[in-house]
Amino acid sequence: MKLNRIVPGTILSEFTRWKGTLSAMSTHRPLQRRLGVFDATSIGLGSMLGAGVFVVFAPASALAGDFLVLSVLIAGAVAYCNAVASAELAARYPASGGTYVYGRKRLGEWPGFLAGWGFVTGKTASCAAMALTFGHYVAPDYPVPVAIAAVVALTAVNLMGITRTALLTRILLCAVLATLIFVAAAALVGPHPEGTAGTVAGAGGVLPAAGLMFFAFAGYARIATLGEEVKDPARTIPRAILAALGGAFVIYLALALLLLNHLPGGRLAATATPLLEAVVHSRLSAGAPLVQAGAAAACLGALLALITGVGRTALAMARERDLPGPLAAVGGRHTVPYVAELTVAAVVVVLLLTTDVMTVVGFSSFGVLIYYAVANAAAFTLPEHPGYAPKWLNAGGFCSCLLLAFTLPSASVLGMALVLAAGAVGRILVFRLRR
Repeated sequence: MKLNRIVPGTILSEFTRWKGTLSAMSTHRPLQRRLGVFDATSIGLGSMLGAGVFVVFAPASALAGDFLVLSVLIAGAVAYCNAVASAELAARYPASGGTYVYGRKRLGEWPGFLAGWGFVTGKTASCAAMALTFGHYVAPDYPVPVAIAAVVALTAVNLMGITRTALLTRILLCAVLATLIFVAAAALVGPHPEGTAGTVAGAGGVLPAAGLMFFAFAGYARIATLGEEVKDPARTIPRAILAALGGAFVIYLALALLLLNHLPGGRLAATATPLLEAVVHSRLSAGAPLVQAGAAAACLGALLALITGVGRTALAMARERDLPGPLAAVGGRHTVPYVAELTVAAVVVVLLLTTDVMTVVGFSSFGVLIYYAVANAAAFTLPEHPGYAPKWLNAGGFCSCLLLAFTLPSASVLGMALVLAAGAVGRILVFRLRR
């Protein structure tokens, strides 16, 4: 009789204990808030001053000609609209995932899903392209193995915690800034070579060039995707986003003016490495290896921020079951989304081994603009707006994103449209299977 009284109670007690354990395991473990204003700004600026700044001026000059500076101004204005929308949303919803979270909170599940899916797929391809660019700079004869090694090494840094990521970003950012200062000095001292005169482009060339320049600004989104790891997010995130964007805008505008003055328009448009070209055709030509090293550091900085941002967005989507649930796992001594980080790295390595990544990432440009269009639409629905982000600015940012998106080459638009459609169909099928 005594045994009969004890055993059911013991079983019930054990069942209750395990039920609590399983419930705790199913609860999403939050990330830790460790980033201050300086760290967050460094990550944003390091994302923007990536490999793009070393190449984007050439194709933009080919499209805009003597109006290159106007394209930079337009791109900066659109970026400001998107930045303030991201800042006010991130301050209100300081969680990992960026616009995926904001779209779901303010507009519904489908706008959020399209933003998140476009970001994850497009930026994963961009990770592969950035890694391959690094490989070409460092070891032109063995670019793919070097690119894979870079992805593995940077993923290891991310798994050591967000503070290690921020530290390495600051180191790489210092190397890039030193390189850009050297390029500016070379363009100032001359001599200025002769060559084909610049071309005068109409509006048809200025807007596509602004679209290209915009993507050199787009790294401030990385700050928003890290919202769950920022201290005092209502204060830190807006300051970091606006500071990073302001710094990048001043740098891009100064470089555009110096390059137009130093290199004739035809020479600037024809080169694949405009900043290296500016140094080679100057009295400081002996410093050309410094520019190559700076470009390699920029590739690593941008790649580090990209892997971090994609991993956090995948984490947020897995929490809402828009991606497989295991991607939401957070753990380790440094409290990182290790499954998402490792999965992103694995997909990037597969892309490097199986595809010509430089030809498949064009669609990501369209995806990024759709991502920011959702951010502006979500910010427009907020009941209150800070002074730096009036409601009409959100409407202007939304329209500007769509305008730039549909001035991109038709192949890029069609490619990303198919990727978004495939994601939507997959989501519908998964939901039906669950029911």
